[in-house]
This record gives sequence, C-alpha cells and structure tokens, in this order.
Amino acid sequence: MLPPEERLVGSQLHRYIRDQLYWVLHAPRQTGKTTFLQSWMREINAADEAVSCYVSVEGCQGVSEPERAIPSICTSIREYASQFNLPVPEQDEVQPINMLHNILGNWSALIAPKPLIVLFDEVDVLTGEALISFLRQLRGGFAVRGPGKFPTSIALVGMRDLKDYITTAKDGVAPNPGSPFNVKADSATLTNFQKDDIVRLFAQRTKENDQQITPDALDYVYEQSKGQPWIVNSLFQRATMRILDEDSTETVTIDHILEARKQMIEARETHLDALAYRLDDGRIRKVMETLITGEPDPFIAEGEAFRLCLDLGLVSAETGKSPTIANPIYREVIARQLTYGAQMALSEPEWQWQKPDGTLDMDALLREFQNFWQTNSEAWEAMMKYPEAFPHLLLMAFLQRVTNGDGRIEREYAAGRGRMDLAVEYNGSWDIIEVKLLRQGKTFEGVQAEGKKQILRYRDTFAPAPGARACRSSDGGPADCYLVIFDRRPDKPAWQDRLKWIDDGDVTVVGA
Repeated sequence: MLPPEERLVGSQLHRYIRDQLYWVLHAPRQTGKTTFLQSWMREINAADEAVSCYVSVEGCQGVSEPERAIPSICTSIREYASQFNLPVPEQDEVQPINMLHNILGNWSALIAPKPLIVLFDEVDVLTGEALISFLRQLRGGFAVRGPGKFPTSIALVGMRDLKDYITTAKDGVAPNPGSPFNVKADSATLTNFQKDDIVRLFAQRTKENDQQITPDALDYVYEQSKGQPWIVNSLFQRATMRILDEDSTETVTIDHILEARKQMIEARETHLDALAYRLDDGRIRKVMETLITGEPDPFIAEGEAFRLCLDLGLVSAETGKSPTIANPIYREVIARQLTYGAQMALSEPEWQWQKPDGTLDMDALLREFQNFWQTNSEAWEAMMKYPEAFPHLLLMAFLQRVTNGDGRIEREYAAGRGRMDLAVEYNGSWDIIEVKLLRQGKTFEGVQAEGKKQILRYRDTFAPAPGARACRSSDGGPADCYLVIFDRRPDKPAWQDRLKWIDDGDVTVVGA
C-alpha cells in the first residue's frame, strides 16, 4: 500500500478545516478514496484539535425517496460514530426533511467546544429527491456552522464531482452559483500511480521477503494498467500469491504478469465486472461506439456522457491526445463484454482454421467470416445494442470464438483514428488486422489506400510487451496484415461486388 494522500490533486486539506469549507473529493472506484478518508480521519483525531468521522451513505443505493434515505443516513452516522469510538449523537423524532440537519446539530453540540468534521463517502449513490433533501439540509446548516452548532467542514466524496450530481438531480438545471457546494475550483481528485509508485509498491514486497521483479515486468504492469491502483495491486497479488507460491522468492518475470493479466480478465473480478455492467448505460454507449469505431467526433468531449466516462475512469483524455479507453485491461474487458453474447451464439467452427504447424490460418478464418457476414449480418445487427460498432464487435467475437484458450487479441482503438487495430497471437504467430468503415462520400479505393498506410505503420511499431521486438509471423518474417473494410453506405452495392479479396502487396484487403 502507498499513502493515497500523495496522489491528491487540487486539495488544500488544512485550508478546508481552517476556513470551515465544505468540499468535494471525486475519483473513480478503487483508487484509494476510502483509504484516504479513514487515514485522514485518524490523523485529525490524533491531533486532538477537532473531531472527524468517516460516514458511508452506500446503504442508500437505489433509494430515491427522502423518507427512506435520510433516516438511513442518520442511522449510518450513529453506527460509524460508535464504530470509531466517537460520541454518538441522539436522533430526535423529527420529519426526514429536517432529520439530517437535526442530528448533525446534536452531534456538533456533543463534540463542542471542538469543531466537528464529517467525511461523507459514496455520495454518488444518492439520486433524485433523496439527493436534493440531503444537500438542502447540509446547506441549511452551512450558514450557522461552527463548534457546537453544525459541522465546520464537510467532505462529499464519490466518483463524480458534486456539480454533476446536482445537475442530474435538478433534471439538467445547473446548480445555483451561490450554493456552498459550488466549489469546483477547490474540489480534489486522486490520480493513478506513476511508474515510480509501482516500483515503490513492489519494493515493499522485496523488503518483506527478498522477492525481486524484472524491469520489463514492472514496465508491463504500468503499460497495461496506466497506474490504475486496483489493477496494479491485482496483477502483483496474482503473480506473487497465486501463480507463484505466497512464500516464493522466485523473481517475478513478464511471463508471470502476462498470466496474471489473463487470469484477472477471465475471472471477471468485481471491479472489472462493475465497469462492464455500466456499458448498458445509453450515455456510455454513445462514447464507447465513437472510441471503438474511431470515427471523428468533434463534440465527443462535450456534455455529460463523456464526463461520466471520465469520472468512472473508463476513458482518458490526455492533453494533445485523442480520447481513448483508460488502459489496455479495460479495453480487453469492454471488448469481451460487448462480444460475449455474439460469441456464445456462434456455432463451434467446423471448418479448418489451423495450419499444419498449429498456427492460425487467418485467410481461412476471414473467408469464413465473409460468408457469415453475408448470411447473418442484417439480422444480427437489428439485435445489437451497439449498432454503430456492430462490424467491429462481430469480427472480434468471431476471432475470440476461435482464439479462446490458445491465443490472445491485443486491441487498440481511440476517437478520431478512423480505424480499430487488432493484433492476434496464436501459438506464437502474429497477424495484424485493421478495421475501417466505408462511409457515404468515400470510395473503396480511397479507404484502401489510407488503410494500407495505417496498418503497415501499426505493424512496424506494435510490440506485444515493453522492450519486445515487433510481432512476427510463424516463419520469422513480419506479421501478415489484413485490412477489413466494411461497406456502411446506405446505397452499398450488391453482395457480389461488396465481398472482395485483394492482394495489395504486404496487405490482404478483405471487403465486407
């Protein structure tokens, strides 16, 4: 574990207490928010100048009625106060519209003359009228806050910035600029680990039992996680305590991390499953389709949908770079989730898809896919939740159906790239596939020329792990390249003209 307060951005913790401010901490799940809050609570209480208490309102998940939510929050206040050996406030018999204000006033009087600081966690579970009542009662006490009267400082913590909660609760109406919670400039967040943090984290393991890790394994952990704390810990834990024995001092290599990555994805652990569940949200679907197809969208970064994806940690938007999925692990999980139904619906392949040497016969596979596309695409597309990304998802499902167990697929997609790149490994041999869409106003020949340049550049720069050589075919030469072009024009030609197989030098062009 590394101290999460080191990764706080935009926070001035001492000022929040000194100036009696109500403030916001927002960051994706499993980044260390709860750990930080409880650590900071203990630090404040140890200084003995104020009393702080952590309170989770997670019990209100799915409860939008104030009549149920507010009493539940008041009960949580009493339970957490007792749990942390702090004075427990009385809960008077008052209406829910005043109940939270009342119990916080009672609590402050009980703590006096010391100021009371309350750290509310999981605030993002509150919705609708319950959220409005919660905020109104806190706002009602804000004007009289002070020792013995009302908490002098309150933190509201969750995945989203409070401004987004309020706008949602008010049916899209922006919050009043005079609200005490309009503290956007002072709201804080937690960043992911930097590469040095990952080195420090494993160094604790080395100090504990002398177990080492190779530099390329550390690099791969960072490359696959982009520093997401839960992923980093999960990869290290699986490598050191499941793939290797818990007491082993054998050096952790990139092969151990590769196996840990595979196990973690296949196990669909709770954190990854929770992200996958979000993909049915219409707002997230809009963003994901743009990223998967790579279609240019000048407005993708505007509006609530993209902010939601950022707050969930699903996407990243680094300065000067196109918006993309936050890390390769999430890319894999999202692709598997969106193609799972199609994979299960595909029949067991009966055609010969392996070469005599045991490697993948990509020519045979893509010719079979062309046949499947012609026969089933129209009926299947009508049932898909992601119609814009349907060609990409069905092709990935087709590939995954064959490669499961003995192969893997590396995926790269981002908004504005105009394509999706796939690197398919099977029994040590690699194939590169690029997917492009033929839209109205473009020609097949133009898309082919553009795609050929892009796929050869991708082939020559792609490496399956940090420091590895570019991927190779079974004979040691450059990986075979396939450019798959889906005709998505409203007036597309008949099937006999749409299904193409063209040898374009270093690239095989597949029309669909």
